[in-house]
Amino acid sequence: MPSLFSGYRLGGLALPNRTVMAPMSRVRAAAGGLATPSMATYYAQRATAGLIVTEGVQPSRVGQSNPGTPGLHTDEQTDSWRQVTDAVHTNGGRVFAQIMHGGRVSHHETTGLQPVGPSAVPGEGDVFTPSGPQPLPVPRALETGEVQEHVQSYADAARRAVDAGFDGVELHGANGYLISQFLSSNANLRDDRYGGSVANRIRFAVESAAATAEAVGASRTGVRLSPGGGIWGVREDDAAELNTALLTELARLDLAYVHLEGTADEDVLLQLRRAWPGTLIVNPTVPGGPKQTGRAEADHWLGLGADLIAFGRGFLANPDLVERLRSGLPLAPVEENTFYQGGDAGYITYPAYQHTA
Repeated sequence: MPSLFSGYRLGGLALPNRTVMAPMSRVRAAAGGLATPSMATYYAQRATAGLIVTEGVQPSRVGQSNPGTPGLHTDEQTDSWRQVTDAVHTNGGRVFAQIMHGGRVSHHETTGLQPVGPSAVPGEGDVFTPSGPQPLPVPRALETGEVQEHVQSYADAARRAVDAGFDGVELHGANGYLISQFLSSNANLRDDRYGGSVANRIRFAVESAAATAEAVGASRTGVRLSPGGGIWGVREDDAAELNTALLTELARLDLAYVHLEGTADEDVLLQLRRAWPGTLIVNPTVPGGPKQTGRAEADHWLGLGADLIAFGRGFLANPDLVERLRSGLPLAPVEENTFYQGGDAGYITYPAYQHTA
């Protein structure tokens, strides 16, 4: 079994260990979706990770889910990210941008636009808006001729990401956002080539990954999935069949990796490991769950065939997580009230472990 602290070759990158900082929304971007100096500090503090995947970055205005999130669809946004990538690289790290189109998980108060989705079916729950939480609105169903515009938005954002100095990108195909909505058996009620059968419902994900790989290279393109996750009311009634079919098609693209969240039973995830011949990142803990992924969960999944292990809350509260795990040091707890409040507190104020005499 590989060690969590052994090196790994990911495309053109030599990772010094097998830890991945999972993407986590922190809504600290400046007006206009710009990255900030505090964001540069936040990611640079965590550069000992084998790989950092940023918070979700919207590829278009209509793709923005929440206020305070960063973008990669204007020149000013692209320029603003260079301070982040420079800081991470100066500290010896590697960083991918997660490209996240919210689809129906958005609100006109945030973007000035009606959200779009595969079908005119609203998600479940409330979304953050500038005036506070609001019920998810009914999205506008994309016409068949419009779908390619949103496929290309991932590729266009990926080009901007590489221009801004990122080592690659991860397409957010998980957690009920646009790619996940197309995969879904209840958010996608289409009767064209993007809906109905499993082969049709995976088409948007495959085309988005293919367009991105063509734009920046397959070795710089990863995809994140949450099999059967059920987030924002998205359902996958046939999660094992659906995701096996998807991974079979994605395997033809020779992507950098697939990143699976622990949202399905272990036997389903192991079936998907068998279906995916390339690098597999596993994020063992279900999103929103109370438990931080620790060394035991990491070793368990490395033993089951994962290549890299993603840590969310652990990296949030422990900028030196790799060293704490290596040395068996206690992990600091997260301050949940600071997740989305803005400002530097609970963002760049978590200290490294203090050794006492």
